[in-house]
Amino acid sequence: MKKFTQGFLLGTLATIGAVAAGVFSFHKTVVSPIEDEEQRVDDNRRRAVRKSRSSHLN
Repeated sequence: MKKFTQGFLLGTLATIGAVAAGVFSFHKTVVSPIEDEEQRVDDNRRRAVRKSRSSHLN
């Protein structure tokens, strides 16, 4: 029974580790590029607004 318990715990830990690795890699390959692109678009929009306002000051 002791080997079964050790095997069960080891299998559970391995499964949790595999799921965590999958979630981490999904975040790095899918979510992060989308967030980076959104940040770049927001920065460009802010720059364009500042440039637009400063050109109409005079």
